[in-house]
Parts: sequence; structure tokens; C-alpha cells
Amino acid sequence: MRRGTGKAGPATVPAARADGAAHRPARIAAVGVHILDVLGRPVEAIPPGQGSARLTEIRATAAGTAAGTAADLARLGANVRSFGAIGTDLLGDILTLALVRGGVDTGGLIRTGRAQTSATILPIRPDGSRPALHVPGASRELRFADIDLDWLRGCDALLLGGPDALTGLTGADLAAIAGAAGRGGALTVIDVLHPGNPRDLARLAGALAVADWFCPNADQLLALTGRGDLDRAVADVLALGCGGVAVTLGPDGCAVTDGAGPAQHVPAMEVDVVDTTGCGDGFNAGFLTGLLAGCGPVDAARLGVACGSLVATGLGSDAGLESLDQVMEFLGTADPAAAGRIGDHVQAAAVKEQAR
Repeated sequence: MRRGTGKAGPATVPAARADGAAHRPARIAAVGVHILDVLGRPVEAIPPGQGSARLTEIRATAAGTAAGTAADLARLGANVRSFGAIGTDLLGDILTLALVRGGVDTGGLIRTGRAQTSATILPIRPDGSRPALHVPGASRELRFADIDLDWLRGCDALLLGGPDALTGLTGADLAAIAGAAGRGGALTVIDVLHPGNPRDLARLAGALAVADWFCPNADQLLALTGRGDLDRAVADVLALGCGGVAVTLGPDGCAVTDGAGPAQHVPAMEVDVVDTTGCGDGFNAGFLTGLLAGCGPVDAARLGVACGSLVATGLGSDAGLESLDQVMEFLGTADPAAAGRIGDHVQAAAVKEQAR
């Protein structure tokens, strides 16, 4: 795994170590799709005509493969900067405020009057599932010149979120973004927004060739590769040069491989599901956190599954997940041995950073 040595920004609050000292939080760039989600629950049916329905809860949250993961990473203690395009509208103001309140550095966001802020209305069914009413919006206006490559070269990790939806960037642009971070020593992780098709995979091929990990869900991976079998789909991505693939499987957990052997299954964790929005973003945040701490892929995936499971317990992509300590306590109830191993890595990483 590649690691960076960039310094934390001036607004960084050092994360606490168990012994009371402090260490430098991981410096992570979240580049990609930024969406404002408006969610309501429980919605059993859309009332006809001018009818109305009374809901229990309505929330607005920062979402999208980049923004949702950025918010979760910040809660896990990382120093995160978001890079993306949003509108000059009120929706953009709300999205920015949501990120800032969550501890995300929004200095990499650009605002454009060419399109409204990307937004989604999500009526959440009682079982946690939901349709999505979406406006693609300003995310498509992000251009290569808008991204501070120097910041990426100094970061510890890059999350390239939803590059399939960043139509303002070419395949060569995406490869250059991932390559800049990777050459600087960053761990590079890519996830997509849509199921897509093999043409989308061809556009992403250059970025995947220099990435450490690809983290789609099963439906996305099968659609991108045109395969009907996950093992063959994973092999297709590895053949591009990607270092590893972690496939989220919804209620079945995930499957993860670094290419050294067959994919290993990590089971899901039982929770009372409120809303499945953003569970993949939670997985990405936990997986990245585990990898940066020095965990092996399987244990990092366990941490990712724990984060995704907690997100499902509340409404919206920023719900349920509070802190790394909370996630470790939750994981410890289901898999004490894994929690112990991961905790040891987290502590060792903190000590190493303190000594730098």
C-alpha cells in the first residue's frame, strides 16, 4: 500500500490517543460527486393529487460518493478536504454547511452558475429501501483545472468518488488525478455512483490501472464488466492493474481480494435498518480507515462493514456513525477478535505518527 507524508492543514484538530497524547489525523482528499439529499420516512405511498402524508422525520444531508464518504471519514477522525462542483444556489449553501458542520474542509469545492447543485429526493420506505428522484446537476461541471493536484500529491489517501458521473472529466483526466495522488504516496480508492456499463469501465480503466482499490457494489461491478459472475468481474478489474477489489453485497456483507488469492467473504452485521442510503459510503470510510491504520484487507473490510451497518440505523448517509470509538465498540460486540486486531493497528499507527 502506498502512503503519503503530507502535513495536516491549520484547521486540523489532533485526534486523541489512548494514552492522552495526540497524533496527526490522516490527510484525505475526497474528489468527485457532491449531492444534497432530502430524505423523509416512513413513506408507504406517494399520496395522489393534492393529498398529503405525515412523516416521522425529514432530513437534508451531504451525500454522493465523494461528499458522503468525506463526512463519514471526518467522523472517524480524518482530516478531509472535498473537491467537487456545486451550484451557487441555496442547495449549495446547505450542502456546504452540512460538510463544514461535519468537520470537512470544503476548500476544494468550486461553485458554478451553469447548473444547480446535484440533489436527490428520497422517500424512505418502512423497510429502509427507497426510490430516488435525482437531478445530476453541477457535479458534471467539475473540470480538471478545478482540482489542486499539489494538495493531492501531499495527501495520505485519495477517494475518487463517482468518477462515472463526472462527465466534465475525461478518462485521461481521471487517470491523471489518481496518478498524481498515487505518485505522491497516497492510498488510492475508487468507487462509482451508477451501475453503468462496459463503456463506463473503459473510461475508468486508466484510473483503475493506477488505483490501489476499487469498491463498487455487486450490481455496479456486474453492470460495468458485463459479466454475470462476480469472480470473473473481479478478475476483469484486477486485469486492468487495480491493486484490489472490495465488493459490497448489501445484507450479505462484502467480498474482498488484493489479487493474491480468491475473494474472501466478510459477513454483514445485524442491525435494525432504518435507511440504506449511504451504506456504501460508510463502508468506504471504514475500509479506508482500516487500510491507513495498517490493517489487512479483510480486517479493513470488517471495519467498513461495521461503519456501513451503523449508517443503516439512521436516516441519511451521515446517520448512525458517530466516531471510530463507537464503531470499534460496535464491532467488538460481534467480532471481539477482529476488533482487538484492528484496535492494535489503530494504536500502533497513532504511535508511529506521534514519533514522526
